[in-house]
Amino acid sequence: MDFFPIFMALSDRDCLVVGGGKVAARKVALLVRAGAKVEVVSPTLCDELRKLAADGEITHSTRKFEDSDIDNKALVIAATNQQEVNRRVSALAHERHLPVNVVDQPELCSFIMPSMIDRSPVQIAISTGGSAPVLARLLRARLESYVPAAYGRLAKLMDSYRDKVKQRFSDVEQRRRFWEELLDGEIAELMFTGQDERAREYLENALNNADNKAQAVGEVYLIGAGPGDPDLLTFRALRLMQLADVVVYDRLVSTQILDMVRRDAERIYVGKERDNHTLSQENINQLLVRLAKEGKRVVRLKGGDPFIFGRGGEEISTLMENGISFQVVPGITAASGCATYSGIPLTHRDYAQSVVFVTGHLQDGSVDLNWKALAHPNQTIVFYMGLHGVGVMSEQLVKHGLPASTPVGLVQQGTTQNQRVIITDLENLEHTVKEEALKPPTIIIVGTVVELHKTLHWFNPLPGADPRPFGGTPHV
Repeated sequence: MDFFPIFMALSDRDCLVVGGGKVAARKVALLVRAGAKVEVVSPTLCDELRKLAADGEITHSTRKFEDSDIDNKALVIAATNQQEVNRRVSALAHERHLPVNVVDQPELCSFIMPSMIDRSPVQIAISTGGSAPVLARLLRARLESYVPAAYGRLAKLMDSYRDKVKQRFSDVEQRRRFWEELLDGEIAELMFTGQDERAREYLENALNNADNKAQAVGEVYLIGAGPGDPDLLTFRALRLMQLADVVVYDRLVSTQILDMVRRDAERIYVGKERDNHTLSQENINQLLVRLAKEGKRVVRLKGGDPFIFGRGGEEISTLMENGISFQVVPGITAASGCATYSGIPLTHRDYAQSVVFVTGHLQDGSVDLNWKALAHPNQTIVFYMGLHGVGVMSEQLVKHGLPASTPVGLVQQGTTQNQRVIITDLENLEHTVKEEALKPPTIIIVGTVVELHKTLHWFNPLPGADPRPFGGTPHV
C-alpha cells in the first residue's frame, strides 16, 4: 500500500486550511463535519467560506500564510493556486511531523483525502493514492446505491447494545456470531424499511433468548479459489470467505484472493510442493476436523476447483466420517481459466472434439498414464502438475501416435498479471521447459487447438506485476 488507510479523530482539534477558494471550501466543509476547529488563512474567501465565517463555523485570518500559522495544529491542508505557497506549507508541516495535504499534489502530501460515503457512524473511504481521483469518485458513486442510509441507524442501534451483549456473552466468538446472525436476518431488513422500533424489539428479544452456554457448531467450507484472478471467484465463495474464523490455504491460492478473507481470520498455510509438504494430506484432513470440532467456521481454500485434482473428495470423506458439516463451492479449474486467458479453446469444431484432464504425476511420483487413449487426433490433453514429467510425456505421446510437431501450450501463472504463455511442440517440449525455466503453477495443453493462440490471444498482462501472486508463506 502506498498509503495506510486510517480514520482520524478531529473533534475540537485545531486544523489549518491555507486558501480561500472553492477547492478549499470543500475541504473545510469536511473538517467542519468532523467537528474540527478550522482556521482559514487567505486574503479573500469564496462565498461558501464567507458564510461559514459569518456563522461562526470557522475563523478567518485575512492575510497571506505565515510560517507560525501551523503552530499547534493537528492537521494542515494547502489549497491555494500558488505553487510556492503550497510547497512551503508542505515543507514546514513535514519538518514538524504534522499531517499535511496539498490538493492535487500527492507528492507533497503525507496524507490524502479519499472519496467518502458517509452513513455515520458507518464511513467508507475510497482512494486511488492520489493517482486517479476521478476514478475514486466514480467508485464512490457506484457504491452509494449499495449502502443505504439505514446502515448508519443500524450501527447506532448496535452501539447502544454493545455493553448488554458483552454482559450476555463472555466469549468474543459468541458475541461475533450473535451479531452476524442478526445482521443476516430480519433486524437489518426492519431498519432498511424504516421500522426502527420493531428492530430494537427484535434485538432485545434475541438477546433475552440467547443461550450463552450453547456450544457453537463448526463447519467447513471447501472453496475453489480458481486459477488466480480474484475476479473469477463466485459470489458464494466471497460470502463464505467473509464468515471464516480460520482459513486453511495452499500454495496455489493467490495473495489477492487470500486478502479477500475476513481480515481477522486465523490463517494456516498448508502448501505442498514436490518433495516439500508443509503438512501431509492426512494431517490436513485431521486439521479440518479438529478446527471444526472447536466450533470454528473453517474455509479450506484451494487453487482451481477442489474436485479436479484438488483432493477435495478425500477431505470431505474425512469430514463425513467425523460428522462435520461442510459445504463445497466449485471454482474455475486451472485448465479452463488458463486456456481461456491464453486464447486456446479446449474444444473447437475444426480442431478438437474432445478434451481430457490428466495429472502429470501419481502419488508415488511416477508418470503412468493410458498413453494409447490419450494419443488420439482431434483431442486436447491438459496436464496438471506435469512439469517434472515432460520428458516422459512427450516421448510416450509420440510413441503412441501423435506427431512430434503436435503443438504444446505452456501457461504459467495463468489469469494473473504474471501470466506467461510459451508455445512449443512435443519434440521440443522438454528443452523448452528447461530453457524458459518454467515453474509451477504451469498448465500444459497438448493438441492442434494450441495453434489458435496466434489469432485468439486477448489477455495482455501488465509489466511490473506482483512478483509473488501465489501463496508460499503465511500471510498476515
